[in-house]
Amino acid sequence: MSSPHDSVLDALLYPFAEGLLHWPQAAPVLFLRGREGAALHGLPHAALVATQSFKPEAARLERIGITLLDEEALPAHHYPLVLVLPPRQREEARALLAKACRAVAADGVVVAAVSNDEGAKSREADLKHLAGNVSTLSKYHCRVFWTRPQAAWEAAHIAQWAQADAPRRQPCAELPAGAFHTRPGVFAWDRVDAASRMLANVLPATLRGRVADLGAGWGYLSMQVLARCPHVTALDVYEADARALALAQRNLADARVPVHCHWQDVERGVSERFDAIVCNPPFHALGRGDRPDIGRAFIAAASAALKSGGRLWLVANRHLPYEDALGSGFAQVRSVAQDGGFKIIEAVKA
Repeated sequence: MSSPHDSVLDALLYPFAEGLLHWPQAAPVLFLRGREGAALHGLPHAALVATQSFKPEAARLERIGITLLDEEALPAHHYPLVLVLPPRQREEARALLAKACRAVAADGVVVAAVSNDEGAKSREADLKHLAGNVSTLSKYHCRVFWTRPQAAWEAAHIAQWAQADAPRRQPCAELPAGAFHTRPGVFAWDRVDAASRMLANVLPATLRGRVADLGAGWGYLSMQVLARCPHVTALDVYEADARALALAQRNLADARVPVHCHWQDVERGVSERFDAIVCNPPFHALGRGDRPDIGRAFIAAASAALKSGGRLWLVANRHLPYEDALGSGFAQVRSVAQDGGFKIIEAVKA
């Protein structure tokens, strides 16, 4: 299967293709939040290591032989070249750029690329703040910018920004603990997502047995299932973002039932079987735009994972075309509520 077009990755590697930058002879090269794509295939994978917290992208990198590292435990001043694809969220992006500057060798180069409509100019200004002057060019509706050898690194700012996305507690009166563990960059990191709240408010207290939360984020729906449904006896949490999953694990650390956390791409299915599933499925992927097919894949995974008579409780944006997927996977489907652009559906497995 051919790799999907990725203009940001193309822009990131454009200076190397044009001879403006040179791939170092000494390995390894570090790729922060690396993604697989056609532009990457011509490079020596044996000389490349990467970090990636999003399971589908991590799996693609591993399939082409790239070793994955823990982003929180990178050696300092080690890599002659660090490639970075900063995310959209400001604090998370600043922390990633700071980690890149801390990981690069004193005479090494940090190269970053960002789409123009995702804050490219701001991220370029951030790298200048950490490393002084940078070189830049525009390509493929993106900006790619890089530090100069022997850059004047701002050590104090690097140390400060490296903690910009550190986990913290966020007050939340509607949760039993009065707060939740979170960090910038995960979905709905500083609030309760309105769609998830709407689903939680209609969950029946009669849910029982083993329950799964597909695409759990930092764990809000899982926490509400345990608070509202006293007959639930076990909980499985599935999340593709490792950063969010670690938070969910902390938020559910004192759960009254056994909790199993899975860093997993639900699109590929789940192997366990459940009495009920709750789900607020994502409908986008990294750098890929809207993807309603992901929600349909979640519905198919839920149908396969439910026991006979098991129930799926799902919330989604009202306009998303999920009815065909629900109709083909479940014996009974009913609309429970529609409000504020969202719809809640209960579906029963045959």
